[in-house]
Amino acid sequence: MNFNVKTTQFEGLKIIEPKIFKDDRGYFFETYKASSFKEIGIEDEFIQANQSLSNKGVVRGLHFQIGKSAQAKLVRCLRGEIYDVALDLRKSSPTFGKYFGINLSAQNHQMLYIPKGFAHGFSTLSDEAEVFYNVSGCEYDAKSESGVRFDDAEIGIDWKVKNPIISDKDKILPLFKDLTNFF
Repeated sequence: MNFNVKTTQFEGLKIIEPKIFKDDRGYFFETYKASSFKEIGIEDEFIQANQSLSNKGVVRGLHFQIGKSAQAKLVRCLRGEIYDVALDLRKSSPTFGKYFGINLSAQNHQMLYIPKGFAHGFSTLSDEAEVFYNVSGCEYDAKSESGVRFDDAEIGIDWKVKNPIISDKDKILPLFKDLTNFF
């Protein structure tokens, strides 16, 4: 297996550290290999890949898809650094309503596997950050899109940025207490 896996206190949420092979030409590492992921209990079929570029201070999220369109995600930062957040929306989970945050960067090459049942978001810590993530389940479905306000005091996420830059769409997402779409 060409990566190490760290578990978290959140069931199913995993930090994946690829083994990096360096030489005088540069480096190489595997970002995804279905058989290796199956060995650690990740059997999702990733069917769509997304990439974004964000400026310093941008907060994207917290987003998720509901119902049959629910998605697992495999997130990594290609350039720069982000603070990546996963909020547990699984009612039967002991970590329901709690979040996990981790710095992902081009330097540390870590990836975060987020199973279905979580909302996801990130903030940009560097001048710019390119984020790449694979999703499972189904392709993006606007009718199944949902989210939680990034600044919900009940959740209390420290996004590690001053004066966050938020899309108009994300500014009007519901508070956690007003959500009806849980897993």
